[in-house]
Amino acid sequence: MKKSHPDMPPKPSVQVLERMFQLIDVLASREEAISLKEISEKTGLHPSTAHRILNDLTIGRFVDRPESGSYRLGMRLLELGNLVKGRLSVRDAAMAPMRQLHKLIQQPVNLSVRQGDEIVYVERAYSERSGMQVVRAIGGHAPLHLTSTGKLFLAADDPQRVRAYAARTGLPGHTRNSITQLPILERELGKARQYGIARDNEELELGVRCMAAGVFDDQGQLVAGLSISAPADRLDDGWLPKLQATAGEISAALGYTAGMRTALQGPLA
Repeated sequence: MKKSHPDMPPKPSVQVLERMFQLIDVLASREEAISLKEISEKTGLHPSTAHRILNDLTIGRFVDRPESGSYRLGMRLLELGNLVKGRLSVRDAAMAPMRQLHKLIQQPVNLSVRQGDEIVYVERAYSERSGMQVVRAIGGHAPLHLTSTGKLFLAADDPQRVRAYAARTGLPGHTRNSITQLPILERELGKARQYGIARDNEELELGVRCMAAGVFDDQGQLVAGLSISAPADRLDDGWLPKLQATAGEISAALGYTAGMRTALQGPLA
């Protein structure tokens, strides 16, 4: 009995399903409709075989036939995709990667989202057996400009929105390190856009420093921030690649793909 190579992706046990997947992959490779002849050439399927399967897919609205002899992906796939997207939860996607990151660095890892002019902590990974650590309460909140994750969200805003935030809140400070002047905040946000990460240098709480990386969805929108909080003398920049990799893993679970333009990079010129 012939065994499949362990590095080879598994194939469907039903041949027609394998051919259906081939056809959908070819249609997905192009934005415009594709002729039956070209589909046949790209898949290696006989035109009559491709035609028969495509017709069945058209009945199920998985494929559209804008004109005789040409095909493109159908709206049913969009409907199903939206259902899947609606079931995706940032928190659910983040839990396992957060726990793994905590095991690596032995410091609390926080997941937070934006709510108006504040960030709200929605999940955390920590161990009660660890030594001195900074544990954020789930449901706790803090001003955007005083937190590493909050700075990521401000960096994703356009300059007018940042100025409106500053005027609206007055940029109140909590410690002597707090950023309370707009020009300084704008420089800080520029660094966040440049490097894709943000920091809190004892700005929310003396003796506590944080670093954060963004979590993005399938549209490249910033939907959450993943941060590490630690006593100021213990925060290790060596954790940064692990933090970014974990944020990237969560983003991928939400549909983000490498190379996609993100909210931090702004619109194309």
